[in-house]
Amino acid sequence: MSVERIGIGMLGYGFMGRAHAGAYRTLRHLPAPSPLVPSLVSVCGRTRSAVAAAAEEFGFAGSTTDWREVVADARVAVFDNTGPNSLHHAPTIAAARQGKHLICEKPLGLNADESFEMWAAASNAGVQHMCAFNYRFVPAVRLAREMLEAGELGEIYHFRGRYLQDWVLDPDLRRGWRLNRSMAGSGALGDLGAHVIDLARYLVGEPATVAATMAAFVTGRPDAGDLDEAVDDAVEAAVEFESGAIGTIEASRVCAGRKNALTFEISGSKGSIAFDLERLNELQVNLSGSTNPNLEGFRTVLVTQPQHPYLSNWWPPGHVLGWEHTFTHELAHFLNAIARDESVAPHGATFADGYRAAEVCDAIGRSARFGRREAVSYRALTSESVRTGI
Repeated sequence: MSVERIGIGMLGYGFMGRAHAGAYRTLRHLPAPSPLVPSLVSVCGRTRSAVAAAAEEFGFAGSTTDWREVVADARVAVFDNTGPNSLHHAPTIAAARQGKHLICEKPLGLNADESFEMWAAASNAGVQHMCAFNYRFVPAVRLAREMLEAGELGEIYHFRGRYLQDWVLDPDLRRGWRLNRSMAGSGALGDLGAHVIDLARYLVGEPATVAATMAAFVTGRPDAGDLDEAVDDAVEAAVEFESGAIGTIEASRVCAGRKNALTFEISGSKGSIAFDLERLNELQVNLSGSTNPNLEGFRTVLVTQPQHPYLSNWWPPGHVLGWEHTFTHELAHFLNAIARDESVAPHGATFADGYRAAEVCDAIGRSARFGRREAVSYRALTSESVRTGI
């Protein structure tokens, strides 16, 4: 296969920046490489010495403290935004106007309004765009999607999803941007809940209404206060889906002992499936119809066979993958979409998906604030909104 190099410019070099940079490097060595080989051109960060060190470590040719330089760089064809949430909107829109293909970490914007404007700008520019919901690219999650599309669970009744961590429990924790409302937009809701919302949409369909409560438990930080001002520590939401299914969405960063506990369970008229990110190579499956009562209950499917989603590029059966591989799958999918000039949908999350997840987050926030069930509604792009970006 003939290959062509494509320039990557990245905003951010922290947690997500490291994950994306590692995936770009790994892409070069896959047995079935993308027809577009990433060339790491420039990385942007706030501190000159730190971003220069990150550029050297990650393999970028250069670094800068001004994202406008990355956006204007003619060598950059892909703008990858892994910066704080408050730096998603303006840089990504500016990159769209420069004709760059766009990948942006979740949540897409600080709120639905920002996210809609980003979607409109990307559509107006005619570039490829992806909101980086990387858990769509776990092989077991993709297998779950295939089972649901095939109707193996029958009519879907329930979705129960939760994402629990414990790192915010320490009241003396240094207040980084994820605990700063002006930079993050929200706390557990946008950081963790957005992932659950996206998986619910990807697997079950659109939420129609939500009834939610939120709480900020850990006080004493500069951003602490009432619910209108503080970053939320935890959120619980009861969801009705357009399909008629019901479910729950839970996110918390104050669950002692839970490090990165993303789980979901989907139940239907013919069976159930369950997934746990901390056992990400496994899918728990229960399908009714067995004639042997000794085989009732869940069984564990080890999702490492060559025919399973994404596994043909990796190891022999049973040689498990890790969390970092989700980014490799995600970015390979994105570069293939660019090469083929086709949307990243349905398995990649477009900016439209990022916007819709933001609308659900905003509805959950309104429900918690006003103590009422909220309908989820979506705006459609029009020729005017594509032209103006609003």
